[in-house]
Amino acid sequence: MKFQTLLAALALTTATTEAASIAKRASRTSAPAGCLTVGSGGIYSTIASALSALGSGSSTACIYIAAGTYKEQLTINYPGNLTIYGQTTDTGSYKQNTVTITHTISSPTAGSLINSATVNVAKDVFRMYNINIANGYGQGAQAVAASVSGDKIGFYGCKFTGYQDTLYARAGTQYYSNCYIEGAVDYIFGAASAWYGECDIVSVGGGAITAMSRETNDGTWYAFDHCNVKGGSGLDLAQDVYLGRPWRVLARVIYQNSALSNIINPKGWTTMAEGATPLYYEINNSGDGAGTSSRLYESQISAAVDKTTVLGSGWTAWIDRTY
Repeated sequence: MKFQTLLAALALTTATTEAASIAKRASRTSAPAGCLTVGSGGIYSTIASALSALGSGSSTACIYIAAGTYKEQLTINYPGNLTIYGQTTDTGSYKQNTVTITHTISSPTAGSLINSATVNVAKDVFRMYNINIANGYGQGAQAVAASVSGDKIGFYGCKFTGYQDTLYARAGTQYYSNCYIEGAVDYIFGAASAWYGECDIVSVGGGAITAMSRETNDGTWYAFDHCNVKGGSGLDLAQDVYLGRPWRVLARVIYQNSALSNIINPKGWTTMAEGATPLYYEINNSGDGAGTSSRLYESQISAAVDKTTVLGSGWTAWIDRTY
């Protein structure tokens, strides 16, 4: 009986530990164990100096950034698994973020889309939590806030702001959860296979939300699931916004289980690349912009896609499912 009691106690402890490990955290106001620290009370005054301190090793590492605005332009290419945390009182959303990384330069001035990015992620196995990334250039030219290339990349409770070409989801497998993505023209673009879950997709001008650049018959998608697609506060963008246009000929995008506001043009989708035959889907959406009777360039689909379709069968091993 004592042995059985011990087994039961161990089972309860294990179950409790597992439950705790998947419980959404409420706040993060101090550095997780083992992290390099940046900002007030930290070891490093800039994020770039903390990244430099990691060197070229391959050990798992993390960086914690204290509240503040960091005027930096960063390339993140550390070879090892890396997580960057921002200080917040609500880890489950972007709404209480206190860390902003900002830079202002256009792509024509910088010489390329990637060179204009405030943050350029060029690595596999990377996570970022509760950080705002902004390119302050505004209207008039392409200007990237974040360029992201790599497999098994996750952004949780992050905020991306710009105007044209805000988020360059360029290549690899990427997951965005409870994020805010803002822009006007082609502001989510590239050829990654990316899942956007429970995100606020916010237009601040007329144009297309997506400019997906798939050009071969591969497995890549842009999938927007349980997202809120709307206009910026105080703006009248009724029917001024398209769900997407094909930057390359085989663009593939789906909006599913999402709220589409009246900013969406009844045609839904528009053209870009010459000779394009994009795959554009909508299913189980709601809101004033969700009606599909006047849609153009849209394909039929019988069911919503799942994460395995978009991210591959191994997604459970690298996505933080507490978000």
